[in-house]
Amino acid sequence: MAKKLLIVESPAKERTLAKFLGKNFTIASSYGHVRDLPTSTLGVNVEKGFQPRYKIIDERKKIVARLKKLTKNADEVYLASDPDREGEAIAWHVAQVALLPEAKTFRVTFNELTKSAVLRAIEHPGKIDMNKVNAQQARRVLDRLVGYMISPLLWEKVARGLSAGRVQSVALKLIVHREREIAAFVPQEYWEIAAKLALPTGEAFEAMLYRIAGEEPHIESATKAREIVASLMTKEFRVTQFEKQEMKKKPLPPFNTSHLQQAASIRLRFSASRTMAVAQQLYEGVELGDEGHVALITYMRTDSFRVAREALDACRGFVNERFGPEYLSREARVYKSRKTAQEAHEAIRPVDVTRTPDQLRGLLSEDQFKLYDLIWRRFVATQMRSMLYEQQTAEVTAGDAVFRATGRKLLFPGFTVLDERKEEMLPLPELSTGTTLRLLDLVPSQHFTKAPPRYTEASLVKTLEKEGIGRPSTYASIISTIQERGYVRLENRAFYATELGMLVSDLLEKHFSRIMDVRFTSHMEELLDEIEEQKADYEGTLKEFYTPFEEELSKARAEMKSVKGVATPSPYNCPSCGKTLLVRMSRHGKFLGCSGYPECKEVLRLTKEGSLALLETTCAKCGKPLLRARLKGIICSDYGHCDYVQPKPEYKDSGEICPKCSGPMVRRKGRGGDYLACANYPKCRTTKALPTNIPCPVEGCTGTLICRRGKGRQIFYGCTRYPDCTYTTPKLPDTTPDTQPPAPAKSDPAAN
Repeated sequence: MAKKLLIVESPAKERTLAKFLGKNFTIASSYGHVRDLPTSTLGVNVEKGFQPRYKIIDERKKIVARLKKLTKNADEVYLASDPDREGEAIAWHVAQVALLPEAKTFRVTFNELTKSAVLRAIEHPGKIDMNKVNAQQARRVLDRLVGYMISPLLWEKVARGLSAGRVQSVALKLIVHREREIAAFVPQEYWEIAAKLALPTGEAFEAMLYRIAGEEPHIESATKAREIVASLMTKEFRVTQFEKQEMKKKPLPPFNTSHLQQAASIRLRFSASRTMAVAQQLYEGVELGDEGHVALITYMRTDSFRVAREALDACRGFVNERFGPEYLSREARVYKSRKTAQEAHEAIRPVDVTRTPDQLRGLLSEDQFKLYDLIWRRFVATQMRSMLYEQQTAEVTAGDAVFRATGRKLLFPGFTVLDERKEEMLPLPELSTGTTLRLLDLVPSQHFTKAPPRYTEASLVKTLEKEGIGRPSTYASIISTIQERGYVRLENRAFYATELGMLVSDLLEKHFSRIMDVRFTSHMEELLDEIEEQKADYEGTLKEFYTPFEEELSKARAEMKSVKGVATPSPYNCPSCGKTLLVRMSRHGKFLGCSGYPECKEVLRLTKEGSLALLETTCAKCGKPLLRARLKGIICSDYGHCDYVQPKPEYKDSGEICPKCSGPMVRRKGRGGDYLACANYPKCRTTKALPTNIPCPVEGCTGTLICRRGKGRQIFYGCTRYPDCTYTTPKLPDTTPDTQPPAPAKSDPAAN
């Protein structure tokens, strides 16, 4: 029997696929990309057609060696990485590093991890699509050219640690421009007038002033509002029009990636990265008791609304059985995707629509359940009848003024029976033209025009998609990057541009206007699509970008003014040496540094408004707020007149010795819980996880368990004898909550 090997991206899929394919197949994982451009150099040969210079990722060398061994012994190799450009590139890289001959190499894709989909893909394999690979390589090279050529310039001119990106910089520009719109906005006062009216039967309703003297009312002051109210108090209010119209509200399409990120942000308050991480878990499969490892949703990186025919039929059958034929749409409802959508993909939907969220309650984590519930309801709703309601509009005339009232009356709930957040329907009373109404009150109310709202994750993703900036699969990383670089901060779920972000955006917009242009960025995305469609070639696309970019770069190197090291005097003196404090710029924004640097290295923090960053606690001597100084510690904000210094907390000696300086290790508290730190801080910054004193359960191991943080900041417990013992566990064995140590801290609070 032929030896067959199937290679996937994620090890989470291995068990599921092994169950489907049986003993005929060996399943292995590449753990994502196995090759990439080098981190130390540009890695692109610009002179030779922008040829990438790939190297095996250090962390993947053992994996590559294993894959080579497995592929050498296999008669047929099936590359089953994800069904998108990135997955196609991963398949190609695996084939390249393993030196796979084309004759025994096959490319298979599936949008869902079900037995039928997997077996169907194996029965109809294809070859690696080099058009997709070239489109992915072009994107990677474009991003590398921008990142590796502009970022060093920012390091030189602004501060170390900064970065620029082909797409992230445009996203930053959107937020910065909105920040300036808000700052420049001047509110305008306006007034509205509401009439509280009653029918002869006593039924009351409210109408708003809609027209006066045949024109839209512009009431800009309380005086004008009072004049209008006084003139109408003696008028007769009569119904001059009452209309009813039956309206439909159709269900939204099933989710694609960007719409899922937006809905999860609004409904669940999930960040884009959190949404994608949870969706990945649902796609790759979760443990469902006796059923074992089960995939719950289709592939979650897609820009398509297409749904497979069998999935549509299954959904319609479910609706008919669960809700009745009166709730089933007359025909299968299909939705049109955007022109640039990859229609080979499906929308995000449940793998098995009959697996309801209620059946999974208690089997999924809280995040998994919430997201699955959102996806399931959205998909099922697509094949249900529209909501029917009666739209009511009434006009009431009083002198030369016309008031308008609107109401809605539910006729049939349709798909909205699935929505836990019911829309409020407030119908008007039954009105007749010519009916005289009794005026109960005329109420003027003051309002002010509002500045444009700040971007949230949902609205930023929506704008990026609308403008054609990036692709849905990149939105999460774009948003994470501009936050990690300190360019924006997320506060109350809204993005605020920092001073550093505004500075960097202004410099880039001034010297790299094409890269920062929304339309140009969108045009480059279209060219990447055209490479995949064989309408554009790899080298020509990159050359179109690079030739003017090289000119801009050369000009920027000569003309961009440096703000690095530029300092302006502040009104404050140094609390350590008495010299003037200077306002300086770092990657974290402006701060106060001593003019006596480097002899005096005192540093004080500033707020975004430029004033001293005060603490909530107050001085024990004079009652004024305290502030944090790097050398002095916590001192009085009136330090020129008050010499109060807050005593440093005494930390309990843990009995352990610092491995670097041999000083005592003390127990300290951080934002993530207790941890051990060297008592000689800040000279020695050594920290250690808090020991649990619980023996490692591995037989023969003499180590104990300690709390650690892995990638993504997840907490786990591992043996102190690592790497000799690699035991890990997400929870401590045989412990109570009282004996479980807290998570390791992110950093020493004394360093903040």
